[in-house]
Amino acid sequence: MATVTLEKVTKVYPNGNSAVAELDLEVAEGELMVLVGPSGSGKTTALRMVAGLEEISSGTLRLNGEVVNELTPRARNVAMVFQNYALYPHMTVAENIGLSLRLRKVGKPEIRAKVAQAAQILGLSEYLDRRPGQLSGGQRQRVAMGRAIVREPAVFLMDEPLSNLDAKLRVQMRAEIARIQRRVGVATLYVTHDQTEAMTLGDRVAVLHMGRLQQCGPPQALYEHPDNLFVAAFIGSPAMNLYEAVLLAGGREVRLGPQVLALPDSVLAARPGLQAFRDRKVILGIRPESLAEAPGGTPGDRSVLNADADLVEALGNEILLHFTIEAQRPHSKDAALAMQVEDEISPLAGGTGAVRAPGVARIPPRAGVRAGSPVSLRVDTGSLHFFDPDTERAIWE
Repeated sequence: MATVTLEKVTKVYPNGNSAVAELDLEVAEGELMVLVGPSGSGKTTALRMVAGLEEISSGTLRLNGEVVNELTPRARNVAMVFQNYALYPHMTVAENIGLSLRLRKVGKPEIRAKVAQAAQILGLSEYLDRRPGQLSGGQRQRVAMGRAIVREPAVFLMDEPLSNLDAKLRVQMRAEIARIQRRVGVATLYVTHDQTEAMTLGDRVAVLHMGRLQQCGPPQALYEHPDNLFVAAFIGSPAMNLYEAVLLAGGREVRLGPQVLALPDSVLAARPGLQAFRDRKVILGIRPESLAEAPGGTPGDRSVLNADADLVEALGNEILLHFTIEAQRPHSKDAALAMQVEDEISPLAGGTGAVRAPGVARIPPRAGVRAGSPVSLRVDTGSLHFFDPDTERAIWE
């Protein structure tokens, strides 16, 4: 068993580009830690530094407490699973799984025993005599994992191992990887750009953006308590709806365009920092799950938003309602913010030139909404999120 500890780990390339900046992270024994972020966020570079495939510019990397910055990849006792499987097509499944053991001159009886054990864990026992070309994508990925398991490494490193699989198979393999990782009990660092994959797999999730750690914690904590605007926009599918707003009435109301929502005492108690934003701009966040259809919404009801339904996506178990309201999207200083959508001058504004912003609501499948019609949406005002428009940090204390 081992732990992985990164202390201020930084990677700067010779051309001056910084890929990872002062990354602090610890993977506990038996933990599955997921590094997630958009392309170019530095997650694969961080993984390769742990593997020894990238030189660390500064900072300290420890495996089970031992500093390993200068150790070769072989000496670090880590096993890496890549997205392209890297299997030898002329070898059988058994030969592919046992290859690393043969290279280490392990005896044939021990190789057979370890290969059989790994195949049993992975459900590959009946395929040991087949070649990779005779296997499905999911089976080939399990073979690649088997090759890592037989080495009995201190740490597993996985670099987007499911990205080459179709959507249905990815769901199945997510469950397989979680099951195998729990059974083997090895500290695992898993890289993906897919936040759904991160949320369903990770014991904890570390969100990277532009080489910097934005937040690290259990998946539900990131969803319910995002530290900043980037995490709020990146975690959750569909993404959080974000708008410019103004706090009114001593912080007890929030104005969104021409409409006003009343804030319950629970929000003010949980976020005392809102008192400093009275009569000031904030960024208001509304999860799609916090919106529900409110047929015949009462005029003046300060828990209802009036919107225009643009698109109704019926998914069987739910409806994704795409709507527009008279409001403005936040203009983030971060041009790469994943959710950034340009404001639109909508013809639905009746020629007034009012700025309208899009949004998404997740509502029950039998809701009576129709595209092109007005719709009233009840807001769970106790679940609203608030961010400082200057720092883009969540407003709590």
